Amino acid sequence: MAQVLKGMEVANGMKERLIAENADLIAKGVTPCLAVVRVGERQDDLAYERGALKRFEGLGIAVKVSVFSEDIGQADFETEFKKINEDSTVHGILLFRPLPKSLDENAILKIIDPEKDMDCMCDTNIAKVFAGDESGYAPCTPEGVVELLKHFEVPLKGSKVVIVGRSMVVGKPLAMLLLKENATVTICHTRTADLAAECKAANILIAAAGKAKMITAEHVKEGTVVIDVGINVDEEGNLCGDVDFEAVEPLASMITPVPGGVGSVTTSILAMHTLKAAAKTLG
Repeated sequence: MAQVLKGMEVANGMKERLIAENADLIAKGVTPCLAVVRVGERQDDLAYERGALKRFEGLGIAVKVSVFSEDIGQADFETEFKKINEDSTVHGILLFRPLPKSLDENAILKIIDPEKDMDCMCDTNIAKVFAGDESGYAPCTPEGVVELLKHFEVPLKGSKVVIVGRSMVVGKPLAMLLLKENATVTICHTRTADLAAECKAANILIAAAGKAKMITAEHVKEGTVVIDVGINVDEEGNLCGDVDFEAVEPLASMITPVPGGVGSVTTSILAMHTLKAAAKTLG
């Protein structure tokens, strides 16, 4: 039976350090603050926002939430976003994406200050991730995966890691973070020839393709560490990952659940980024 890796254990392990860092910055005259920017009422955005607010409240870190109507015009949204971007009391910004189709998302990503870009949306931070430059901010989910693996002492150096998913949100930046840890990384996707054989070669298999229960027992060799980044809804309306948990768990040595796995770590990474950004203002 696999060891189930709960994200909350990782988040709780980070909690004391983050609280201490926040208190130290406040003592030095800096009150760390995250601005959450949301357009509309998408349920997944609202769920993440609730989790982030709860986590930040527990850490004592300030949050400002700005909500805009889905019918806001491009010029008005850019004006409001610039106000948040230029607010000296705001150290980090989390913009929920995708934006409504009526808005030009790329224009907003060109506006955001890279020093306030907490989830690696702009080209500057993306380039830093690929260059191995730690002065920027990696996307919270990929960094959360690495944090989880380290917390549970999963060896990364020399390990064969297969990532199923090639997005700029998870797959590609996660590959760069794992390469930095001296893992040997293969990126696969839904069109990979003989995907099952590629996956079975992995010591660590990470599913991030966004397709419900696509990773089955035929993709997993015995003893593999399986990390599920997917968030989907199955045919019965239940939340599930990219991994068929019931089929894969008997084969894996370690496995993350959905919900309760990687997602529980991402808001702590977001908090860590916010504190890092606030600390930079001290020079």
